[in-house]
Amino acid sequence: MNARAGRIAAYAVLAVLGGVVALAGALVQAGWFPLGLLLALGGAVALFYGGARLTRTKVGAAAPAGGWMLAVLLLTTTRAEGDFLFGTGAGTYVFLLGGMFAAVMCATVAPSEHFPPPIGGRGESGMQAR
Repeated sequence: MNARAGRIAAYAVLAVLGGVVALAGALVQAGWFPLGLLLALGGAVALFYGGARLTRTKVGAAAPAGGWMLAVLLLTTTRAEGDFLFGTGAGTYVFLLGGMFAAVMCATVAPSEHFPPPIGGRGESGMQAR
């Protein structure tokens, strides 16, 4: 398996994990408010940033964010019985908007594969860390 196929497989797994994190977050954020909301957003941030660090690309953050967003959009729709998973409250909106904000921020600060990591404890400025 070449590197490109491995990276595409990693993106697919990250997208599925994004959907799982969205479903778990939707259940936890309302059930254990406010700590559940922090846990749900923390899980989303960890997945988005972890995907970016794992693949060293911005797509590594965008793939789980896309899966998260698709799952959240599907969970916000009402069913024929009139039931829906998200209630109308401040916590729900913080979860939805906070997750979107986290996805954008993690994709923005994602490490790039074009720039290797610092070697020998040198920071971005090239100065020796003390």
